Formats: sequence, structure tokens, C-alpha cells
Amino acid sequence: MRDATFVGTVQDVSGATVTVELGPETVTGLSFVNGEGYRVGQVGSFVRIPLGFIDLYGIVSQVGAGAAPSNDAKEQLYGNRWLRVQLVGEGRRGKNFQRGISQHPTIDDRVHIVTESDLRGIYGAIEDDEYVSIGHLASADSIPSLVNINKLVTRHCAVVGTTGSGKSTTVASLLTSLSDPNRYPSSRILVLDIHGEYERALRDRATVFKVEVAEDGHESKLNIPYWALSFDELAPLAFGNINDDQMTAIADEIVRLKRQTLNVQPRTGLSVENITVDTPIPFSMHQLWLDLHKRENRTILKNPGTASNTEQPAYALNDAGNPINAGDAMTVSAPIYRTVLTTGPTNEHVIYPSNTLGIKRQVSGLASKLRDPKLNFLFNPGEYRPNVNGEVAKDLDSLIESWIGGEKPVTILNLSGIPTGILNDLIGALLRILYDAIFWARNLPEGGISRPMLLVLEEAHTYLSKENAGSAAVAIRKIAKEGRKYGVGMMLVSQRPSEIDSTILSQCGTIFAMRLANDSDRGHITGAASDNLKGLFELLPVLRTGEAIVVGEAVALPIRTIITLPDRSGRPDSEDPRVAVSKDFNSNGFDGYGSPGGWNQVRDPANYDVLVRHWRLQNPRYTHQVVENGA
Repeated sequence: MRDATFVGTVQDVSGATVTVELGPETVTGLSFVNGEGYRVGQVGSFVRIPLGFIDLYGIVSQVGAGAAPSNDAKEQLYGNRWLRVQLVGEGRRGKNFQRGISQHPTIDDRVHIVTESDLRGIYGAIEDDEYVSIGHLASADSIPSLVNINKLVTRHCAVVGTTGSGKSTTVASLLTSLSDPNRYPSSRILVLDIHGEYERALRDRATVFKVEVAEDGHESKLNIPYWALSFDELAPLAFGNINDDQMTAIADEIVRLKRQTLNVQPRTGLSVENITVDTPIPFSMHQLWLDLHKRENRTILKNPGTASNTEQPAYALNDAGNPINAGDAMTVSAPIYRTVLTTGPTNEHVIYPSNTLGIKRQVSGLASKLRDPKLNFLFNPGEYRPNVNGEVAKDLDSLIESWIGGEKPVTILNLSGIPTGILNDLIGALLRILYDAIFWARNLPEGGISRPMLLVLEEAHTYLSKENAGSAAVAIRKIAKEGRKYGVGMMLVSQRPSEIDSTILSQCGTIFAMRLANDSDRGHITGAASDNLKGLFELLPVLRTGEAIVVGEAVALPIRTIITLPDRSGRPDSEDPRVAVSKDFNSNGFDGYGSPGGWNQVRDPANYDVLVRHWRLQNPRYTHQVVENGA
């Protein structure tokens, strides 16, 4: 009786590459085994080669004449009926599957279709908490595509695909599965959302932090206290370009202010002797500005006629003899001094001191930043803003808990309101803060070993290019190399993988490769993948929207899968605008306000006053509510 799973026989073996000649009775196309349909002779389909008690498993990477052995290209008994297979692992009758092979097939060894029962033995049951379903195999609708979340999270992963390939929707689907409250009630995922795409998709299970929040209370204010940054992270943001001597002097001033804070508001286990400029202790940036401003701009009234040869600030005086403005730190109000030409009693002299740092321009720039409402999240971070003595209403424990210890499993940091000029540095600072907190708490219940954390980095190519040596790249390289040991995993999301540093991309143990038309992007992914499947990656330009090739440690076998997409209301805000809309188009959830728009729709009355309000507030949703309320 003919074996319905039989495909052909091995005719050539070279390393992990096996050439298979199809049997004369094998029909390419759709074959049925126990009532289930399987596609035979399809690139990306699986095959099994029994060797005694061991089964070798491989994936078809090439079909036809090009797959034939080179010395048999002209004389082929059965025409162009050849398969090229890449061996990927072995198991004992579908069980105890492991990557790599301990032995090779020989000539005329029989090759079979991998059936659903085989794959279930390889993957394990979907009920196993180690596995989560992300869709189904492209070659068999009945077989779920399972990924091992242990290896997906801690061994890092990447989701890559060109614009329109379904990349953002795939990420949303993955995060929805990984944060299922019934299966993973203690999951911990933090998304750095550059364009504000994921709020709608994950709103039922995510806490959203934004620079500008709506009045409906669904979002929380994003605060990144400047004093939590290291000095190397803070100095460029606050002062711009300064030389080493100036940096040293400013660092000394910050240490002085941090010690002052510790005297006023002590911290358990810390003493003023072990405080450094990088110790995450609050200090008043406003007071630092005022102290530096006075140092750079003050004039001094020296009265040599007195016994103590006293010196005092030479403030400009009003008619009543009182200072016009002696300066105020918290309102960023600069003091007004007399000039050296000011006259007074013959025994008084107004002089400029000589011990300035030469940073007048940088200090003036800092004053502008302290007053800039767009930077309030950094320099005036609400309850995390220190007073002149360095005291704060809330400390770092509250900040870290709100980010990675809240009731909801997903936290979205919407960074769309942050000025692009400082975005790279702030991403680096955010990641360094989180990693340091997890690293030093690694043996605690809040640490990453007991409760691992997944960092999702959207638009990763914008700050991880080969030429980029910024703080974001430095922080991510550290997480890529060391995060696994301490329970910190990352998911890189990018439409241009060729622009990502290959050192970082190669650390991603699992890759979800969606449609990629660019040769350099495909080459970058092929080189970074752990499996030698060049033929499989050549399918990337023709993948359908929502289809992916998944390779690496989180999948038992490399798979070509159709991702299970959420319904329209659960998809990210990344859909293309519709130029023409069909009459039966369902607009629920399309733009949040009802009408899907389109050139073939009746033109609504224009209101460009609302447009300008949105533009001025730089918030696409908030002003809509304000206008509707009559404000």
C-alpha cells in the first residue's frame, strides 16, 4: 500500500543541505493525510527523514531543476522533480526535538511529509504555557505556529518588514498574546512608541504615558526626571558642548547639591561620603542654573575700607536702595547686577570676578530649557521636580513602579511629543535607567530574574544605525549582550534592518521577517539569522501582508506563517489613509471620530480653525475634545 506521506529519496548530501528526488508516484501540490491537506513541493514546507529511531527534520528551500545535483542536471530520469532541503534538527519519533543534527542521511533514504501529529510532537501542545500561538503555518491551516516565549523574550527578537507588510499589526498581535491575563498575569512589557501607534491596539491592557495627556484620564503624564540621568547623559541635554574643565566644574557643583539633598532628605544606606555625580539622587537643576549664572555674570562690590575687607554681590538697586532683582531659582529669574562703571563712595569698587567658567552661553541656554513647556517632562517633571533644597514629593521607586510595576501588563511610553533633537539621548537614558534598576534588583522579586521584562523598540533603525554612537545605541548594545542573564529581553521593530548595526541585530535569537523587497535588507537578515536558509529568505519579496518567515531559537523549526491579526479596532494607528472608500467600508475605529474620509465622499464643511489648534498644541486628539466642549 502506498504511503501517503512519502515524498522521495535522498540523492545528494552536502553538509546540512540534502537534495531529494521526488518519487514517480508523488504528485506535487495538495496531498491529504488522514483527512488533512498538506502542500508538497512548496518552498517553506517541512520534510522528515527517518534514520532508525531518529528522525531528521528539514525545510524545503528550493524546488525544480535548480535543486538538482550539478552533475545530474542534463540527465534526469524524472525531469525537474527535485527538492533542496536544509536540515535543521532531529528528534526521536517527533519527541525530544532538538536543533542541530548528530548524523546525516545517506543515498536512497526515504523522505516524508511532516504531518500535524509530527509537528505537535515537535512543538508541544499549545496548552503548554511555554508556547504561544501567533497564527498558523502557511502550508497547513490546521497547524498553529507556536513560539517559545522563554526564548523569544530573553534571547531577544526582531520584527522586520517593509512599510505595508503588516509589521506593526504583527507586533500588536504578538504583544496581545504575550500579555494574555489568563495565561500570563505577571507579564511585564514596556513599549517605546516613537509615533504613538500602539495606544489604540493595546488600550485594554496597557498603561499609556505621554508628554501631553488628554483630559479623559486614559493616559498618564510622562515624566523623565533629569536627576535620574547619569552626568554623561544629562550634560549634553542641559549644556550642549562644553570642554572637560567645564564639565569637571559643573560635576563638582552637582555633587555639592546632591550632598545638600541627602542632608535634608536622607536615603537609607547612603552617606554624603559615597555620593558621586552619577548617584540617582535628586538635586535642583534650577538652583544649579542660578549658582552658575551668578558665577558667570555677577559683579562684586568690594569695600577695602572695612576691617574684614568684605565682598558682596553688587546688585542693581532701586530708588529705595533695595536690589531690583536678586534672582529666583524656581522661576528662572536672573539677578540684575551693577556694571563696573557704577560709581559709589570712594572706598567702594565694583569688579568682575576672574574665576568664571566661560559658559555664559550654555547657562543662558539652560535657562531657556528650564522655561520651555515642551521640556517640562524632563526639567519640570511634576511631583519628581526637586525644590531648591533637592526635596521631592515622589522618588524613583514610584517612577519605576509606574513604568514596570503597574496593574496592567503593558506600559507604552509614547515618545511622539519629545523633540527629535533630544530623542536619541532620552531613549538611551530611559533604557539605561530601566536596565540599571533591573540589574541591581536582579535577586529581588521585582528584578528581572523572578519577573523578566520585554522592551519593545519601535523604529529601531532611527537610533541604531552603524554610524550612530549615541547613548541609545550604547544602552541597547549592553542589553543585547548582557540582558539575557538578568531577565531583560528586547524586541527590535524596523522597516530598514540594513541600517541597524549588525552587531546588535545578530544578538536577536529569533527573527520575524515579513515582506522585504530591498536586496540589502534581505542580505542583512540572512546574515543575522541563526539558520542557513538562504533559499527560504528569497521568498521575502513575495510574502503576503501579515505573512512572516520565523527563524531562530523561539521556534522548533523555521516556519512560514500567517500571523493571526486582531480585528480592526485592535490594530495600531499605522494604516494607510484611504483615497477612495468603498460604500460598505466599516469605519468603526478607523480614525477615532467616525468618518473614514476619502476623495469619493461628500465634502464636509471645512474648519481650519480646528486645524490650527491641533497644530499649535501638537496633539492630534486633545483639541478635538476641547473644541467639542466649546472651549
